[in-house]
Amino acid sequence: MAIQRALLSVSDKTGLVDFAKDLHQHGVELLSTGGTAAAIRDAGIPVIDVSEFTGAPELFEGRVKTLHPKVHGGLLQRRDSEEHLQQAKDNDIPTIDLVVVNLYPFEETVAKDGVTLEEAIEKIDIGGPSMLRSAAKNHSSVTVVTDADDYNRVIEEMKSNDGDTTPAFRQELALKVFFRTSQYDGAISAYLSNATNSPRKAFSISLPLERELRYGDNPHQASTLYGSFGNCFTQLQGKELSYTNILDIEAAADIIFDFIRPTVAILKHTNPCGIGQDDECLREAWNLAFATDTQAPFGGVIVCNRPMNEKLARVIAEIFTDVIIAPDFEPEARAILQKKKNLRLIKMNSDAYAIAKKEPVIKSAPGGLMVMERDHSVLGLDNMETRVVTKRPPSEAEMRAMRFAWRVVKHVKSNAIVYASSNGTLGIGAGQMSRVDSSRIAVWKAGDAGLSLEGSVIASDAMFPFADGLEAAIKAGATACIQPGGSIRDEEVIAAADAADMAMVFTGHRHFRH
Repeated sequence: MAIQRALLSVSDKTGLVDFAKDLHQHGVELLSTGGTAAAIRDAGIPVIDVSEFTGAPELFEGRVKTLHPKVHGGLLQRRDSEEHLQQAKDNDIPTIDLVVVNLYPFEETVAKDGVTLEEAIEKIDIGGPSMLRSAAKNHSSVTVVTDADDYNRVIEEMKSNDGDTTPAFRQELALKVFFRTSQYDGAISAYLSNATNSPRKAFSISLPLERELRYGDNPHQASTLYGSFGNCFTQLQGKELSYTNILDIEAAADIIFDFIRPTVAILKHTNPCGIGQDDECLREAWNLAFATDTQAPFGGVIVCNRPMNEKLARVIAEIFTDVIIAPDFEPEARAILQKKKNLRLIKMNSDAYAIAKKEPVIKSAPGGLMVMERDHSVLGLDNMETRVVTKRPPSEAEMRAMRFAWRVVKHVKSNAIVYASSNGTLGIGAGQMSRVDSSRIAVWKAGDAGLSLEGSVIASDAMFPFADGLEAAIKAGATACIQPGGSIRDEEVIAAADAADMAMVFTGHRHFRH
C-alpha cells in the first residue's frame, strides 16, 4: 500500500525541504513538529503540526511533543491484524507510514570544550529515539529514515513501487535505526558515567560494518573491519586488505604523522626498519631509509608524507612491496605502480586521520576490553638543553640527530633501540626481552647493511636498567644518547657515559609500544 502519511521531525535539516517536496508531490500527508514544521511551511509545502494531529499541545519547552498514543499507535498498529485495525478505528488513530527523524546532536555537543552537564542533558533526545524504535519495530509496514543520505533512495523506491517501499528496503532502514539508537545510548552512558564520576563506569561501542577482510593473522582466521576506516584511507588498487594489512597501515600512518620534514618510512610487521628525511628530495629520503635494512623491506610497507612522485615510484617498483601509503600519487607515479596489480596502493586522508588519532586504543581482554588513551605526542623534546645529565652537552648536530631518533624509537616495539644520524636511521633493534639484546641487534643490523655507527646517536624507548646497554652503544661508536631516565642505577649509567665522553639527555618520558 502506498505511503499516505509521514511524520518528519529532524534536528539536522540537510535535504529536508527537497525531501518534503517530493513526498508532497507523491500525495503524502505531512506531519511535523517545531522548527521542522516551520522549515517545511516556509518552503510553501502543506504540513500539519503534530499538536494539531494529536489534539495535545507541546509541553515543557518542547520536551514533550510526540510522546502520544496517536503518534505511537499510528506507528505500531499492525496492518495485518483485524483487532489492531478495529482499535485504531475506535480510538481515531490513523496509520503513519513513514517516519523521518534524526536525533539531537548529543555527541557533537559533548565533544565541545567546556560543555556543562546541564547543556549535555538538554541534548538527550527522548521523543526521537522513541519514534524511531516504534517505526523500526513495525518495519513490516512502516518506512523509517534516520539518515539524510537515504532521502533520495526512499523517493526512488516510491517511484518504482507505486508509492510504497519494499520489505527488504524497510528492513535495511530499520537495522540502521537500531544501530543508530544503540550508538546514541552508548554515547550518553559513556559521557554521563565520566561526567558524574560514577563508580559504575561503562564503555560501549557500536560501529557499522566497513568490510570483510581477506583474512586475519593467518588465512584460516576470519576477520572483519568495523567503523570508518575508509574516511582515513582509500585503496586505489591491489588485493583486498587483510587484518595484518590494517595493522601495518595504522602503524605506518602513526609513524609518518610524527614527522614534518619530507620523510619516507619502511615497515615490517608494524615496526619501522628504516626511516629517512631530506628537505629537497623524497628519493634521497628513501635512499636513507632503505640503506638501514635492504632485506626487511621485501614484502613490507612503505609510507611517505608527501605526494609520491615518479622518481620515488620507479625505485620502489624495483622491489616487492605489499602496501604503499601516501597523501597522494602523482599521475606518473600511479602509471608506474599500476603495473603491479597485487600491490595495495593506499591514499591517506591526513585531516581525517588527525581526527581518528584522538580516539582511544581499544584491545580485547579475556571477558572484556581495555581502553587506553593514544600516545599522541612525542614527549620530552621541549627544552632539551635543560635535560642534559652528562658533563659534556650534545653538539648541535647530535641534538638534531637525537630529536630524530627519539621520534623513531617511539614507534619501535619495546624493548626498542635506535641508532641514527640527523637524517636517517642506521640500526634498529626491536622487541627483545633485554635492552642490551636490542642494542646488539641494532649494531648487527647496521654492520650487515655496511653502515658505520661512528658518531651516531642512540635512542632508547625506556630507561637503561644497567650500564651494559649504554656501554654496548659506546663500543659501537655512538657519541650521544637520548633516553627517559628513571632507573635506580641512573648514576651508574651517567658515569659510564661520562667515562666515554658521551653526551646524554633524559627526556623524563618513556614511549613503550607493546
